[in-house]
Amino acid sequence: MLPTDGRRLRRRMAPTVMLTLVGLVGCREAPPPPVEAPPAGEESLAQLSARLSEPGGYFDTDNLISNETSYLHAVSDLDSLSIGGGAYIGVGPGQNFSYITAVRPEVAFIIDIRRDNALHHLLYKALFRISPTRLDYLAHLTGVSAPKDRPADLDRTEPLEALIQRVDALPPLGMEALEELRHRIREAVLSTGMDLSDDDMETIWRFHEEFVSQGLDLRFSSHYRSPQPYYPTLRRLFLERDRQGRQRSYLASEADFLFLRAFQEEDRLVPVVGDLAGPRALKAIGAYLRGRGLDVTAFYTSNVEFYLYQDASFGRFVDNVGSLPLADGGVLIRSYFNRFRRGHPRTLPGYASTQLVQTFDAFHEAAADGVSYTALMFR
Repeated sequence: MLPTDGRRLRRRMAPTVMLTLVGLVGCREAPPPPVEAPPAGEESLAQLSARLSEPGGYFDTDNLISNETSYLHAVSDLDSLSIGGGAYIGVGPGQNFSYITAVRPEVAFIIDIRRDNALHHLLYKALFRISPTRLDYLAHLTGVSAPKDRPADLDRTEPLEALIQRVDALPPLGMEALEELRHRIREAVLSTGMDLSDDDMETIWRFHEEFVSQGLDLRFSSHYRSPQPYYPTLRRLFLERDRQGRQRSYLASEADFLFLRAFQEEDRLVPVVGDLAGPRALKAIGAYLRGRGLDVTAFYTSNVEFYLYQDASFGRFVDNVGSLPLADGGVLIRSYFNRFRRGHPRTLPGYASTQLVQTFDAFHEAAADGVSYTALMFR
């Protein structure tokens, strides 16, 4: 998800910040008193997202797509450990969708220190709402014109490679058609009831424009820096495979896509603005899950722990994880970037990142031992 080139994480306070962010060490504000949760079923998606969230922070990337080419390798481990059901927690953009289709949780929370990530997920939610098929979804995401007269069963049966090739060959939408698409997206976004400013909508359009202008060639990039040559394109991320060579992205089959579409329509994916080492968001998620009788089965952290170690806030993250209702045998999913240098035993040839799966019990044992970041990755 994030570049690990040794630079210190640069953060500034966002306009709405009221609490201390991860990078601030020393005088810590006392967390606000917990807000009593309403009875289950009486809270809208917008209300739940707002109640669980902390004020946002800054990171020097829009993080529109992952830079973890290895992200699907973790799915093999999820399968072998029979990880499923319960609650899923993750960070970042669309790679979470593939983990959600693998885990099939009851509910998912996508937490990120950047408010922009929540806006990004509102764009995705709108695209799922207006897209009945994988082809429609990719066409709406990248601003191309999907044929209306295609065979009815083609979307259901078409292999992913053929689908991607078809999208690559589609013509871009004209100005009028693109405006109509944006109108539909806007209506779907506003239907969530989220409290959005004009600036928020401009951010959503800026994100969509990146997908439209670059299409499936889009790569992860940081502000003012070009993408690293080993960062995957969006096309490659969709076509990536697990450790057994099976395509496992959320677009690998129409059934997976339709599961995720229904998941979104039922408001079971909740975007949350928050810091993994912060005073409120993860604890509030934990309280919500206890109220519903759900345990966390999978928690995807990408490589955020790298930065938590840098900021001396890793201990607070450990405490936050400990505050969650954790399933027996539940796991953390993380990425480790060796960038072709120091080999990890789980790294596959040709990959700059390695996906690691560790049980919550093993994580807490390692944290109690006070291990370094690298030692944690090799534990």
